[in-house]
Amino acid sequence: MIWVVTVVVFIMLAAALAVLFLPNMIAAVVASAVVSLCLTVIFAVLKAPDVAMTEAAIGAGLSSLILAIGLKRLGYWKTDSIDKVKAGERHD
Repeated sequence: MIWVVTVVVFIMLAAALAVLFLPNMIAAVVASAVVSLCLTVIFAVLKAPDVAMTEAAIGAGLSSLILAIGLKRLGYWKTDSIDKVKAGERHD
């Protein structure tokens, strides 16, 4: 069981570092949701299903939704392909 927690912690650390270094804001929001989902798995392994469900609902679900709505309202909801199309570049 300890190896499951170890793998999840490494995934969580990688996702947390991705939040810091990803240039795409949408990808950073998804990476922060991955951190919350990994914490949910850790809580489930520790036999705390009530805390795991709360973390999944609030941490991954609601927080990601609020961050995504904030990105949309601030004008940071952009992907690379849309930026290339607006710049006049062709994509095949």
